[in-house]
Amino acid sequence: MGIFDWKHWVVILIVVVLVFGTKKLKNLGSDLGETIKGFRKAMNEEENKPAEPPVQPGAPLNPPHTIDAQAQKVEEPARKD
Repeated sequence: MGIFDWKHWVVILIVVVLVFGTKKLKNLGSDLGETIKGFRKAMNEEENKPAEPPVQPGAPLNPPHTIDAQAQKVEEPARKD
């Protein structure tokens, strides 16, 4: 006779049904099932996704690039004090 005997589980189940009602428990069960299905589907999609090409050691993650631009002086209008 342990702390979680089958009699304890029956009492807990009865209390849960009385507190939440059978309709909410039914909706909770279907929502939980849909969540598990979605999780499994996402895991299968990730397994089937092609692997990214391996990164060569020593290669920079962001290769350097040059920006070609020319700076120009902008004349500010004279302020009247």
